[in-house]
Amino acid sequence: MAAALEEDEIDNDDYYSLLNVRREATQDELKASYRRLCMLYHPDKHRDPELKRQAEQLFNLVHQAYEVLRDPQSRAIYDVYGKRGLEVEGWEVVERKRTPAEIREEYERLQREREERRLQQRTNPKGTISVGIDATDLFDAYEEDYEEISGGGGGGGLPHIEINRMHISQSIEAPLTTSDTAILSGSLSTHNGNGGGNINLALRRVTSAKGWGEVEFGAGDTHGPLFGLKIFRNLTSLKNCFDCFYCKLHAIQCIFSSRGIRPGLTTMLARHLDKNTMGYLQWRWGTQSSMNTSIVRDTKSSHFTFAVQLGIPHTFIMMSYQYKFQDDDQTKIKGSVKSGFFGTVVEYGAETKISRHSVLGATVSVGVPQGVSLKIKLNRASQTYFFPIHLTDQLLPSAVFYATVGPLVFYLAIQRLVIRPYVRAQQEQEIEKQRESSASDIAKKKQEAEAAVLLMQESVRRIIEAEESRMGLIILNAWYGKFVTDNSRKHERARVIDVTVPLQCLVKDSKLILTEASKAGLPGFYDPGVGEEKSLKMLYQFRGVMHQVLCGDTEALRIPKQSHRIDNDS
Repeated sequence: MAAALEEDEIDNDDYYSLLNVRREATQDELKASYRRLCMLYHPDKHRDPELKRQAEQLFNLVHQAYEVLRDPQSRAIYDVYGKRGLEVEGWEVVERKRTPAEIREEYERLQREREERRLQQRTNPKGTISVGIDATDLFDAYEEDYEEISGGGGGGGLPHIEINRMHISQSIEAPLTTSDTAILSGSLSTHNGNGGGNINLALRRVTSAKGWGEVEFGAGDTHGPLFGLKIFRNLTSLKNCFDCFYCKLHAIQCIFSSRGIRPGLTTMLARHLDKNTMGYLQWRWGTQSSMNTSIVRDTKSSHFTFAVQLGIPHTFIMMSYQYKFQDDDQTKIKGSVKSGFFGTVVEYGAETKISRHSVLGATVSVGVPQGVSLKIKLNRASQTYFFPIHLTDQLLPSAVFYATVGPLVFYLAIQRLVIRPYVRAQQEQEIEKQRESSASDIAKKKQEAEAAVLLMQESVRRIIEAEESRMGLIILNAWYGKFVTDNSRKHERARVIDVTVPLQCLVKDSKLILTEASKAGLPGFYDPGVGEEKSLKMLYQFRGVMHQVLCGDTEALRIPKQSHRIDNDS
């Protein structure tokens, strides 16, 4: 069953939309909606053979939806598995006597098994490419008289920009069992003409939820042959207690190489200070011993860190802040100050999501004695591309200005000329693929909707007469689909269908109630724009006054409403 579910996506909303009921609908609500649709679609009400045949098909579909949702076990299976769960011969998914809670528990178990199978088939590759660029000649060029003396030919030449360092690393993980993983990694580095590389193989075993152990073998011209052993143990659990519970993490490592034995020990204490704030105290012993304490506050809109470290060779104090915009691009702006024995560095920058799997960021670093640098980073899935550009060894305002404004102007130009057209083209391709794959199903749904509208005509006529007699709710025009109102999208074609009759048929006692589900599943509806954002636009009359409303595809709607009233002055 789980394998079958991997191949097809589950659609859980069809039956609820068909009956126009909430997912939490009671038995009485289901029964009332079912009786009403039965009166509308009952074959005996139609004499024309073609209408009778169409009515019989729709009647059977409504009856099937009602039979599934009225039975607690069938409804639970449908809510979790969708239609495919109901098609399994002999109820092989679960025993019929199980409760809805037990069915959901079984589904979660199958989900875990599926994730384990996926884990065993996944190599999880990760890689980093870093290219260091020396562009100091842009701002720190030699004086013309010195260039003439040294034979440089004058100051009219182009600035000299060179790549002075490069680093490439790659790793893959191969799950052997649910608890054992093999990790193969390698790296190559070069700096000012000198380089080296190494390759490592690690075997990691997860012993429990609190710890794991790792054995590492490596070779390379940097450290020579090496053998390492790492043990990680979480001594106590981190609990949501602000006063008394700590999380203690111990990591022990020992590396044997041609340079001798390098033991190491790391201990961390963590504590909740409030709902969004953690305090950490870390002690590291080994070749680079240090003690670090930090406070980290992470909320939905911001991230703040304050840290102090005493150690060899680095002792510093650091504070950073990051603001998260609540937009589709997940844009973040950040700034930090770090001061220690090495000097003082101020950094500020931003990052944004440029596609589904890509995040682009830029950071300006200004420090003493480091100078000014621009760091550009691109994360593409599990690959990272990093370009640190060193602009000057001095604190020059011109370098800071161009490092700040240059990337921003470049990004805006690329965003408009390359990224947006590319993303739009990708979206159009995906939508076109969805249309092609669902063309036959949509054609069938369209036929069913057109047949339903024909069967509704007599009922709608009676409903309109009743509503007119009491100055009630009359649907004048209703359209469903993709509307194009933005002038910048005039090249796109609107895809809408007339749903005036189906909506008028749902009016009862001068009220129309639509639940929180896609309206494409309502009687007389179908999806005119697969994969596109759709809306429902309606013009209706209530008590002789015109009203208008526009709502999203999955928004609940209840009319009439005073806020929908059209002002006569406008």
